[in-house]
Amino acid sequence: MLGAIIGDIVGSVYEWENIKTKDFPLFSERGFFTDDTVMTVAVGEVLMGKGDYVSMMKKYGWFYPNAGWGKRFAQWIFSEERTPYNSWGNGSAMRVSPCGWVAGSLDEAEKLAEESAVVTHNHREGIKGAKATAAAIYLARVGKSHGDVKDYITEKYGYDLERSLDEIRPKYCFNESCQETVPEAITAYIESTGFEDAIRNAISLGGDSDTIAAITGSIAEAEYGIEEDIREKALGYLDERLREVYERWCIFLSMGREIKMV
Repeated sequence: MLGAIIGDIVGSVYEWENIKTKDFPLFSERGFFTDDTVMTVAVGEVLMGKGDYVSMMKKYGWFYPNAGWGKRFAQWIFSEERTPYNSWGNGSAMRVSPCGWVAGSLDEAEKLAEESAVVTHNHREGIKGAKATAAAIYLARVGKSHGDVKDYITEKYGYDLERSLDEIRPKYCFNESCQETVPEAITAYIESTGFEDAIRNAISLGGDSDTIAAITGSIAEAEYGIEEDIREKALGYLDERLREVYERWCIFLSMGREIKMV
């Protein structure tokens, strides 16, 4: 969960002011958490048994009405509507990281990811983006190599992971679809050498910076963990409500299921 939150906070200042370099202050005084963090926390709450996805997403939406919601999602979250709206947006992937952490198998990670996606993102691309992200998180958790992650995601989901960041970066621009953010975010992880490096890779691409970095960060945390100074700095951006959920989440994971190797 925290890897996604950190990516969101770091990327928040670059979403509309893209940079194409890895050389930038990791945390900015202008940084803030956005809808990516809020919905990640909502998914975590559901997995901790606090309610169903629709109710929890709407509850947290009302807690944070100015979190930067996409237009269509805002219409859904602040309405009485409880049915999905066939979205292929990257919101399903940005919020999915808790699914990759509680899963006891690769199949379960993908199943949980689909369940978290379909309440809004029932388009096949929205589901695919969530499942691919959760699968990458699980594979990183159980010690699979970057090459293993690349091969599995390519073969199972058909994403093009052959382009390097240097090839993607020059022409890459803002895009909110799963199909044009999830592959780029996974590539940023595959080319990384550590958690911070993964976040910097993601931000350097430009585009929907907070969401790409949230997706990349969620995978990178599963392999590298997060340095204590980065962890504490990021938690300082959260309000009391969100931080309390994160603390409960850590306890929940520490008491959870053993990881099963794929």
